Amino acid sequence: MPITNADVLRALAGVIYPGFTRDIVAFDVVKDLAVDDGAVAFRIELGPGNPAVLGTIEREARAALVVLPGVKSVAIRVTSAASPAASPSGSRPAPAPGVLDAELLPGVKHTIAVASGKGGVGKSTVAVNLAVGLAHRGARVGLLDADIYGPSIPLMMGVDERPTIDATGRSILPFDRFGVRFMSLGFLVDKDAAVIWRGPMVMKAIEQLLRDVAWGELDILVVDMPPGTGDAQLTLSQKVRLSGAVIVTTPQDVALADAIKGVTMFRKVGVPILGIVENMSFFHCPQCGSRSDVFGHGGGRREADRLEAPFLGEIPLDAAIREGGDAGRPVITVDPASTLSGVFLSLADKVLRALRGDADQQPDAAEGGVVGWLKRGWTG
Repeated sequence: MPITNADVLRALAGVIYPGFTRDIVAFDVVKDLAVDDGAVAFRIELGPGNPAVLGTIEREARAALVVLPGVKSVAIRVTSAASPAASPSGSRPAPAPGVLDAELLPGVKHTIAVASGKGGVGKSTVAVNLAVGLAHRGARVGLLDADIYGPSIPLMMGVDERPTIDATGRSILPFDRFGVRFMSLGFLVDKDAAVIWRGPMVMKAIEQLLRDVAWGELDILVVDMPPGTGDAQLTLSQKVRLSGAVIVTTPQDVALADAIKGVTMFRKVGVPILGIVENMSFFHCPQCGSRSDVFGHGGGRREADRLEAPFLGEIPLDAAIREGGDAGRPVITVDPASTLSGVFLSLADKVLRALRGDADQQPDAAEGGVVGWLKRGWTG
């Protein structure tokens, strides 16, 4: 019995779009399908900016078809779609997976993801203090809490109220504290409510936080990601041109194993790794002054070296960091001159240098340090 278009589409429905739970047929990226006497030809239309996805889909699609009875040849052409134009009715269709959305974050120069392979490693603590540290260095900074299931930014930034809408009635106004504009789903749901959403709902929520918040002009938007390598990470990396990712881990092997997966995932979708941070790296006893490596020590640096990724530093296990987060006062805002603040400011400096593409250089004090860099413009 000759093979038909329906047979081909059924086979391609088994090819899952990388990082998602839906297949390439459901996402409507299979175009111009033609079947003629066993010769199958079609086009896969994907968005720009995600070259790592192209080869994966083509290989898996070809493998799904060559084993079908009656298929004599398979010709696949991969193309990149331009940003979708407005429909005749004036409404703009949502971009397909992998299509960078030019209307998201038009005033943001750099977007960076702060991510971890597993929960409980202090990712949100790093994201908050990094954002505040960048603001202390003179950058215009935003902070987006994309951890849909466990938003921490409201507590850590000391705000417990509903956001307001701008004069147009179309955009949510972000909160502004410590020189950082920030927004979280935690401001939009009841404080004790459990968010029980499937992947597509999470993806939609993140897109709305990107699109519907009036972020304005920013040098850097820091995005606090949920743990893992799922839909939220892929939504961000495939809708927004990420400047890079910061991976947070703790020293023990179980955390490092998951951190490695985070590095691999971002590299697979073409997102640069700005570096790895080892949180809870060690503990200094305030009474006796002795040091204890509670979770081990040095694993983050070793893995960074092995993965050929920058190592951004060690953050100690210290009660002041926890107290600042619980009180809504990041440690940098409490005592900018303290040793702990210096750790996060050093992290901010390294991220700034990585965004500029000169990670091995030091700020030029004669030109106002990092502030001087900001004045000279961003080219990262």
